[in-house]
Amino acid sequence: MCTRFLWSSLGAPGSGNVLVGRSMDWFEDTRTVLAVRPRGVERESAQGDPASFTWRAEYGSVVCLMYGEIAVDGLNEVGLQASGLYLAESDYGPRDPARPGLALAQAIQCLLDRFDTVASAVEWLRGSAVQIIPLDIGGKPGTGHIALGDPSGDSAIIEFLAGTMEVHHGTEFTVMANSPAYAEQLQLEQRYAGLGGDQPLPGGTDSPDRFARAAFYSARLPETDDARTAAASAFSVIRNASAPFGTADPVRPNVSTTRWRTVADLTERRFFYESTTSPNVVWVELSQLDLSGPAEQRFSPEAAPHASGMVNGEFAAV
Repeated sequence: MCTRFLWSSLGAPGSGNVLVGRSMDWFEDTRTVLAVRPRGVERESAQGDPASFTWRAEYGSVVCLMYGEIAVDGLNEVGLQASGLYLAESDYGPRDPARPGLALAQAIQCLLDRFDTVASAVEWLRGSAVQIIPLDIGGKPGTGHIALGDPSGDSAIIEFLAGTMEVHHGTEFTVMANSPAYAEQLQLEQRYAGLGGDQPLPGGTDSPDRFARAAFYSARLPETDDARTAAASAFSVIRNASAPFGTADPVRPNVSTTRWRTVADLTERRFFYESTTSPNVVWVELSQLDLSGPAEQRFSPEAAPHASGMVNGEFAAV
């Protein structure tokens, strides 16, 4: 399930337009809606948990809500981008009530609400000893890892293995897929021609194959200072790392059909969404949104397959 990469359109980290491309692969329709969430809203980290905590959103954001409930991808008004991807190897450890608890369903929203840079989010994750609480997603184990990016080109991949958080933080960690764990993915990548090895670039839908293609093609994108060309470039890579219909494995949610793709322009604060069942791309201009609240607003691209272009005006309060 899913592939993610970060790319700076003029080559050096943070130069030109900084974009994140992401695919959502899942074994069934995710019934995803887009939500505009204003600043100032108070949320709880893990309702019913003895170490639940609350926060008030400092930043407004637009997020993809899987099943209309779970924030799995999004961009906030200052350009922090966050993605949650499936990782079968995730192990958050036995619940320790001495540690603050954060429900997996709230993790992406918590980071977008509270932080303006990758570095500040990573600092909090490391310093707070927060423990992720997993959930079932569509009847499958909801175990995942997190990717963060910001307009400086900074990036972080955060995993939870054997109860311990592992962080890969730096501008070099731009590509992410699913299994195996990230350190092993980086080693597998080096088998292929153009990435350090001599094997042909793989064309399959398994996670290491998608990882390798995203790494190979994103590194070869031509430089551009045009935002439209940069977005098209990012889409060209994430489409190449997607999985066609008919490739789903019912036993492994991480080998599934691509349901939708997003490209977030962190520099322009522009969030694109492309459904695989729609002929059009839609996008949200965060710079033109009223994020002062008070109400959350939603728009369902899946329910409006003919929608195209900027859809700021299509959102309705809930």
